[in-house]
Amino acid sequence: MTTQTIRFLQRGAVREIGDAPATRTVLQHLRETALCTGTKEGCAEGDCGACTVVIGELDTSGALVFKAVNACIQFLPTLDSRALFTVEDLRGADGALHPVQQALVDCHGSQCGFCTPGFVMSLWALYHNHPADAGPPSRDEIATALSGNLCRCTGYRPIVDAAQRMFDYPRPPFDADAIKRQLVALKRTQTFEYAAPDARGAAFGTPAFLAPVTRAEFGRLRAERPHARLLAGSTDIGLWVTKQFRDLGDLLFIGNVDELKTIEHDAQYLTIGAAASLEDAYAALAADYPELAELWTRFASRPIRNAGTLGGNVANGSPIGDSMPALIALNAELVLQKAEKLRTMPLDAFYLGYQKTALEAGEFVAQIRVPRPVAALRFRTYKVSKRYDQDISAVCAAFAIRLDDDHRVTDARLAFGGMAATPKRATRAESALVGQTWDEDHACAAMAALDADFQPLTDMRASSAYRAKVARNVLWRFYLETRRDAPLALADVNAFAYGAHVEEAP
Repeated sequence: MTTQTIRFLQRGAVREIGDAPATRTVLQHLRETALCTGTKEGCAEGDCGACTVVIGELDTSGALVFKAVNACIQFLPTLDSRALFTVEDLRGADGALHPVQQALVDCHGSQCGFCTPGFVMSLWALYHNHPADAGPPSRDEIATALSGNLCRCTGYRPIVDAAQRMFDYPRPPFDADAIKRQLVALKRTQTFEYAAPDARGAAFGTPAFLAPVTRAEFGRLRAERPHARLLAGSTDIGLWVTKQFRDLGDLLFIGNVDELKTIEHDAQYLTIGAAASLEDAYAALAADYPELAELWTRFASRPIRNAGTLGGNVANGSPIGDSMPALIALNAELVLQKAEKLRTMPLDAFYLGYQKTALEAGEFVAQIRVPRPVAALRFRTYKVSKRYDQDISAVCAAFAIRLDDDHRVTDARLAFGGMAATPKRATRAESALVGQTWDEDHACAAMAALDADFQPLTDMRASSAYRAKVARNVLWRFYLETRRDAPLALADVNAFAYGAHVEEAP
């Protein structure tokens, strides 16, 4: 490898940077160096959306895609061979506002204006990703696109109205083909080792930002530098810098390895590369398991899902990671790689303790393999949190059972997040179900067994007693939705949410 500068596209020109700290954020660069101050800093942790920008990049098929991301936690070297769009880029050459901006003006979608640029960029990404001939997006699609923009000082309705109206204006010129050609040219120079002075001076060393482009090279570097910090979407690691001011040392970036972004399937498995974004991974998972659709939209926000990866969420080992209960319930397995050596491990054997995994030094998660659906499987996921959008779970549960022709449970996998030091199966509750008829008595027995499986903690998100009660209640709901006679339909669940009566847990 040779040391190179960061090269990315902005406003139609290639920008080159060779002297910034590897952990300098895109937001810091925009506000302090590029003087693009329309992008704001609110929370500096990827929650509020005031810093939203759009990244244009080539996907594994070579298509140009636009992704809204949080500039406050994205490190500057991750822009290499990509295009950056900010709110300053939207105004036309004649000074005219972009349809997204004009619609917000006409619908009175801004009040104080501090967070408005973030809303604009989320809507701009929606504007370019939504098919032009498909009519305006639905309110649900708009809500999902704006799930990472939390300010509501204007009220939500005018902003949603603007999102629908923005397609009524004439489309401004936008040469996507020219951007694609420029990115193809940049991508040819993408292999680099970026080493720049640390922000605090030479005494702290000069950590490297390693960005290999092949799986073999990534595996070699990981084996050679087991101390290096693996970096994917920086949706967690970014906060170690912006909130904890930690020195991260050498960084090994997985985001340029297209081989680890692929998503494939055969008759047995859906195989998701560790570098595939959460958004792409959940789209593939929900195609096989539609029951994951709600968890998909409630997993953080779209900017976080655009940046973060399923592999990173799994390897992180957080006890409250929302992906793991569902994957454990589905009996997923991991492909682990060290240099050229591969080994496979069930996901539920991967977590050894609080944020401690079975990874060996120099090893990394390369793929997640999820069994394809079968007719006998009954599967659901449930997320309970204080806020619907972009919130950490108090309890996240996923249940998968197999039933025979007599409605007897032949296999049960009940997994929880937020209930223990690791994502964990409820083995005693599973034992109460296997071999039994899937009926009210045995569902209640499994609910009672949960108290022996878990002794959850009390923290700022929920008390121990609340978590235990929620765990029992979501298992009861799972029974109501999958029982043989009169299973509870989604319409019934929604009716209950708005005050109608349905059966309560015993």
